[in-house]
Amino acid sequence: MDILSKNTSISEFILLGLSHSHEIQIFFFVIFFLVYVAAVVGNLLIVISVILDKHLHSPMYFLLANLSFFDLCLSSVGTPKVIADFLRKHKTISLWGCMVQMYFMHFFGGGEMSLLIAMAIDRYVAICKPLHYQTIMNRRMLIGFLVLSWVVGFIHTTSQIVFLVGLPFCGPNVVDSIFCDLSLVIKLACTDTYILELLVIVDSGLLSLVCFILLIISYIIMFVTLWQHSSRASSKAVSTLSAHITVVILFFGPAIFIYAFPFNSYSVDKFLSVFYSIITPFLNPIIYTLRNQEMKAAIKRLSSQQIGSCVFS
Repeated sequence: MDILSKNTSISEFILLGLSHSHEIQIFFFVIFFLVYVAAVVGNLLIVISVILDKHLHSPMYFLLANLSFFDLCLSSVGTPKVIADFLRKHKTISLWGCMVQMYFMHFFGGGEMSLLIAMAIDRYVAICKPLHYQTIMNRRMLIGFLVLSWVVGFIHTTSQIVFLVGLPFCGPNVVDSIFCDLSLVIKLACTDTYILELLVIVDSGLLSLVCFILLIISYIIMFVTLWQHSSRASSKAVSTLSAHITVVILFFGPAIFIYAFPFNSYSVDKFLSVFYSIITPFLNPIIYTLRNQEMKAAIKRLSSQQIGSCVFS
């Protein structure tokens, strides 16, 4: 706390939110609350199903369960406060609360980015090197992917927040968003932030863009490989890849536009921020469960077991 107190004269930021209309804010409260509850339930259901159902004890579902965990954490960093703020006239967040919020949003965002790459590698090995799949995607490799995702998330967010904490904030403290956004908070500093803004563009924007391009290339290679096969297994693999690439687009798309190609219109940034941090964690479990027969069967088995235990208890 001493670091910030020596460099700033403000103690909180004011969040403008999405609308000043009370009726519209109540509407957003209901929508955001339902979406958040659905995201929490959906992602928890995937994590619990993968843990308890032996049919899902495979590398692909191990990575999927961890992706759902990161989605759950990412949506929980800022969404509960956003929901509560819809019922408040004055929407504020403390200086340290803002820093913590940005830190963990980029932490879980960076970790999720790594997990999506790991999931692409898993599918590449399964499709292009099926005979060596069990050997390559062993327990050690999976633990390595998981540890790497946490390390990447830590490095990604720390490399940006460590510079932000030392900035002086002595002037405007109004953030035109529903939560603390790194690119918007930087602009409020009482000093030249050109270099730091470039760092954010490189660290968040270009990194997301490069990863997205590499992922798209890898999925194109996998689709071409599958195109040469006309079996039922290939059809199942195409369905799985379609779900994966949909999640990749939903995750990287908004992040790329926010940080690599920042808009002058804050309304566009608001929409993309909401989509990135709230809507995507809600859509991911839907995409994976609706397109995956094994996951749907596991959830049905889990539901049947719970109903059975309640009946006989």
